[in-house]
Order: sequence, then structure tokens, then C-alpha cells
Amino acid sequence: MGRGRAKAKQTKVARDLKYRTHETDFGALARELHGEQDNSDQSDDYDEWSDYEAPSRD
Repeated sequence: MGRGRAKAKQTKVARDLKYRTHETDFGALARELHGEQDNSDQSDDYDEWSDYEAPSRD
């Protein structure tokens, strides 16, 4: 039991996604899908994940 709340929430989210009006930046989507980097968001010398990079063992 207890599936009712989860299903109701999923239905609400699905309905919201289906009927929400929003503007999509298709240019940014195309750049992301084609692997082009948008330099306006990040600087070249900053890498968010560089602290987590494993050292290479060559």
C-alpha cells in the first residue's frame, strides 16, 4: 500500500511537463548535441571537476 501518493505525484509531474509552456533554446541544444563548447558560461582556466581527477599512472 502507499502507491497512491507516488502515482499521484508522477501523474502531476507528467501533466506539468506535458502542458507547461516554456521557451527552448534550440541553438544551445544543437551545440550541446554536436559537442561544441559554449565559452560564455565557463572560463577556459576553470574546470569544475578537476579536483576529482585521478592521477595518471604512466
